[in-house]
Amino acid sequence: MKNKQQTTAPCAPRVTVIIPVWNSAQWIHACLSAVSCQTFTNFQLLIIDNGSTDDSMVRVKQHDITDLTIISFPKNRGFAAAVNAGIRQAATPYIALLNIDTVPAVDWLEYLVQAMEEATPEVTSAASRMLSMENPEQIDSAGDILSWYGSAHKRGHGQNADTFNQRDFIFSACAGAALYRRSLFRDIGCFDELFTSYFEDIDLGFREKLHGYRCLYVPEAKILHQGHGAGIAGGYYVFLITRNRLLTLIKNIPFPDLLRHCHQILYGQLYFFIVYRHPLASVKGYLSALLLLPAILRERKKILRNNRKQKILLDKILEPSLGEPGLTALLRKKTV
Repeated sequence: MKNKQQTTAPCAPRVTVIIPVWNSAQWIHACLSAVSCQTFTNFQLLIIDNGSTDDSMVRVKQHDITDLTIISFPKNRGFAAAVNAGIRQAATPYIALLNIDTVPAVDWLEYLVQAMEEATPEVTSAASRMLSMENPEQIDSAGDILSWYGSAHKRGHGQNADTFNQRDFIFSACAGAALYRRSLFRDIGCFDELFTSYFEDIDLGFREKLHGYRCLYVPEAKILHQGHGAGIAGGYYVFLITRNRLLTLIKNIPFPDLLRHCHQILYGQLYFFIVYRHPLASVKGYLSALLLLPAILRERKKILRNNRKQKILLDKILEPSLGEPGLTALLRKKTV
């Protein structure tokens, strides 16, 4: 169901800002107030209500935002399906994705758009400098990185906010605060809805690289981020992360590279099984990945057909290690 509030605008918008919302009433005011104060004003706002049962939408409608559209789902379909609905609705050259548990700086969108306008066409996404809501002096994420073990880490997490202050090409943008060319989704497809939530931006970034495109980190685009604002339970989180990590690797890594790095990939599964201390959720994640394997292999065939044309060298875009301990140290490791 779509609910259009205001549609007037001085000219055709350049950006569609998509914000998925699920029972997030406590974050609405701060986030939407910051969005409405952006120095870049040529955008439309698209709120995806992911089956909220609190008063999130009441609070959204209290904000006087020009060109606001609400798309409502009867139940929570996950992050990927929510933002995909917005992406398919959008007709602007650029699409910004924003988590509701964020507060963007007033010039956040301006810096992202400016960076993309100045970039060459192979730059199809831009990442923000995300700072911790609880401690703004620390970086939450300066983009995402991925290792051969399947570790997906936030670049710069926990480091001083003044670091990572240079523009750079990175593996992937965190979809909680990123700008994309709409043409990217036409070329490589949207977020994989089989993932539901988590790792879907890593998977998209992987496919982006395999198509020969690049992601630019824009440190001037600052944003405060709470993290886990949707409050997903620990066991379900481990289930999703376990399943989606494995699906990402199987889906995107060519067979010769899978063989060459199989010891790292397999050890990575053992590593996370031990450190997460949710054995039942982890096993369910592996079983779910097995059930989804036929669909993932079909997608893999299409993705890697393009990679053969691009001849992308994965050793240049995946990290050899992100500090994963050896087996002896791992067995001594306490719960995370």
